[in-house]
Amino acid sequence: MILVDPTARVSPLADIEDSTRGTRIEIGPRSVIDSFVKVKPAGGSGDVIIGESVYINSGCVLYTGNGIRIGNNVSVAANCTFAPTNHGYAERDKLIQHQGFLPSRGGIVIEDDVWLGANVVLLDGALIRRGCVIGAGAVVRGELEEYGIYAGTPLRRIGARQ
Repeated sequence: MILVDPTARVSPLADIEDSTRGTRIEIGPRSVIDSFVKVKPAGGSGDVIIGESVYINSGCVLYTGNGIRIGNNVSVAANCTFAPTNHGYAERDKLIQHQGFLPSRGGIVIEDDVWLGANVVLLDGALIRRGCVIGAGAVVRGELEEYGIYAGTPLRRIGARQ
């Protein structure tokens, strides 16, 4: 089920696939989904809930997996990937494609007033607290402190918003 607030703007060039497993995709008031954004139900049946005044720039891919929750006033730069799921791979006598998915680490949660730089990758279990800034190209998994500024691969805290 796809629910788009009447004040939200979804580019006609965005591709939001409806789920066959009952995943709910909600886009909140005054949010913008730019061209060439892909939302794909895959790897689970988690919901994608996008809050108010969220801007998701072109080229981003959001897999539903174990769920994505984005708070209010969040800015997502171009070409970010949201991957709230993990493939099984441990059994060497079985193709990875046939091993299914690992248990959830909690999906992806982004609180209010967050900025993600270009090409950020968010993995299952990412919890980005209020006010964080994530530098371009970072890979995020785990909990980040409120108002922290993070960058690099591996990710590290390089400062804080004052």
